[in-house]
Amino acid sequence: MSIPKTLHFCWIGPNLAWAHGFALLSAAAQGGMDEIILHHTDELADGPVLRALKDAGIICRRLVPEVLMAPVQANLGLGEALTRLYTRLSSPVQRADLLRAAILYRQGGVYMDVDTITVAPLTPLLEVPQFIGAERIVWPHWVRASRSPLVWAKHLGLDALRKALRRMPSGWRAFRAIEGWYAPAVNNAVMGGEAGAPLFAAALRAMAALPKADAHGAYALGPDLYQSLLEAAPLPGLVVHDPACFYPLGPEISEHWFRPCRNAPAGLSRLLSPQTRVAHWYGSVRTRPHVAVINPEFIRAHRQTQLYSALVAATLPGLSALM
Repeated sequence: MSIPKTLHFCWIGPNLAWAHGFALLSAAAQGGMDEIILHHTDELADGPVLRALKDAGIICRRLVPEVLMAPVQANLGLGEALTRLYTRLSSPVQRADLLRAAILYRQGGVYMDVDTITVAPLTPLLEVPQFIGAERIVWPHWVRASRSPLVWAKHLGLDALRKALRRMPSGWRAFRAIEGWYAPAVNNAVMGGEAGAPLFAAALRAMAALPKADAHGAYALGPDLYQSLLEAAPLPGLVVHDPACFYPLGPEISEHWFRPCRNAPAGLSRLLSPQTRVAHWYGSVRTRPHVAVINPEFIRAHRQTQLYSALVAATLPGLSALM
């Protein structure tokens, strides 16, 4: 296999919620990797989530960003550009965008965000030099940059339709029939490669070269940057996986992971495909109220009436031991 069987997660802050813990625990139960590492920049608060991770053999490793980036910068000839960029960034999401690229460039392996659930082994993805996944979105960069009224009218309509289906009971089913209308674009929430892979080298160089004003955009170091790299020039050996692989419910529609539904296990069997390896549920401001109440007891109580709980229950056969 080309890519090391090491799975990396990043966390900035002292407290891990159960929803984030389930990301790591499902990866340990289903991913088939040799090593799972949670890189954390702050001392983690003790509690049931941290103890569950350690009991599952997950490595919690304190990360010093300056120490990580020093050899990366030296190897890429970037001086101290990445260290300066990290210091300027105030958003934990953007800091994690930078850290994941540096970790993968330095060590190789697979990176996943903590708003994921692993549903199948990741090992079939490792037989290539590097990979990333695509999602279905309304506003790709080329649309936002367009001056065509027709282009904007079309995508405003797609946006309104997606919002309506987000609110509609079981609207994800209807969205499945029309998801081909939405543009595929890469997302760096799940990606992997060999140490020194061209994707990560190009991403780090692009981050270092971003003007200060541009670096603070919400997706400037994440999906926008990676999509622009793919559009600029082909990267040798890069595989872009279809949305079904990591993003079975895309942005906005992903709210259905947390909406009440009937017979959630049956819905889950329709939602996931044989291609699905990871289900990314898009942690955001909108999901915070859900994250606040999720714990093992909540999963057991809602596994028949909520897709997210059904998914966690299906991927963590040892769930009862966490209660």
